[in-house]
Amino acid sequence: MATKKYMESVEKIRTRFEYLKKELSKVIVGQAAVVDEILVAIMCGGNALLESYPGLGKTLMIKTLAKLLDLKFSRIQSTPDLMPSDITGTYLIEEHRGEKRFKFQKGPVFSNIVLADEINRATPKTQAALLEAMQERQVTVGNTTFPLDLPFFVLATQNPIDQEGTYPLPEAQVDRFIFKILVGYPQKQEEFEIIERFTGHAIDPGLKKVFNKEQLLTIQKLVRQVPIADDIKQKVVTLVNFTRENKDLIEYGASPRASLGIVLAAKAHALLGGRSYVSMKDIEAVSYPVLRHRIILSFKAERDGLNPDAVIGELLKKL
Repeated sequence: MATKKYMESVEKIRTRFEYLKKELSKVIVGQAAVVDEILVAIMCGGNALLESYPGLGKTLMIKTLAKLLDLKFSRIQSTPDLMPSDITGTYLIEEHRGEKRFKFQKGPVFSNIVLADEINRATPKTQAALLEAMQERQVTVGNTTFPLDLPFFVLATQNPIDQEGTYPLPEAQVDRFIFKILVGYPQKQEEFEIIERFTGHAIDPGLKKVFNKEQLLTIQKLVRQVPIADDIKQKVVTLVNFTRENKDLIEYGASPRASLGIVLAAKAHALLGGRSYVSMKDIEAVSYPVLRHRIILSFKAERDGLNPDAVIGELLKKL
């Protein structure tokens, strides 16, 4: 049974995140579901991949979130000629008291929130430069390993794969994103509000910092303490196994990292909603962003016009 102190912590966190979303709404119009999914990924300490067409405010949203969370922010603009050293950093020769020596110049990956913009425009070799940072929270250059400052997240954006001049992300890297978040077009009224807000007089939104590093790290620890019943965990395992068994819909299923991601994200989703335990509602909500980039549909499913979300929905009905 949850203690009074634990329940008070849950309610306090819910209130603080509601305030954060209120502050964010001073800059970002709509996209409530997208914001929630990004916050869940951050609460889990995971990386997230945002996919949409250009001009939908992904970069502005992430940059504003970094301000509200009081985290160091850096942006990497991915291009075909971007080199791995442009991300991790490189050694430079400097002169000190008449002697020449090597000094490591840190790259933009040495931040708390790294925005890898249009990541699928970088070559696979450059994309792979982020792998160690995303998984191990460290960067190795030459024979030296540099730890990254915590908390650390890579929030990457990409345009749809079928656009000209893009490179599919390596499967190993895709699997290291806890979420793949789809950013849709705004509603008509929201788009009208965007026009009103950004074509008139420039007004300072006066954003207030809501969290700091230490508070965010504490929340990440609390996420792992959110209770989840064994029967719900078993349903998660069953769901992920469905992705491997339904060969008529899915050619390649999800790895155990998907099971871990669903359980952890469901805990964060419950905490974000002010709930002290995980329910099936939380499992269903996070299964789509956790699984949609980890399954490869069969030819039959694609021929029938299905997309990953439709297939995931069918699998959830079987639980």
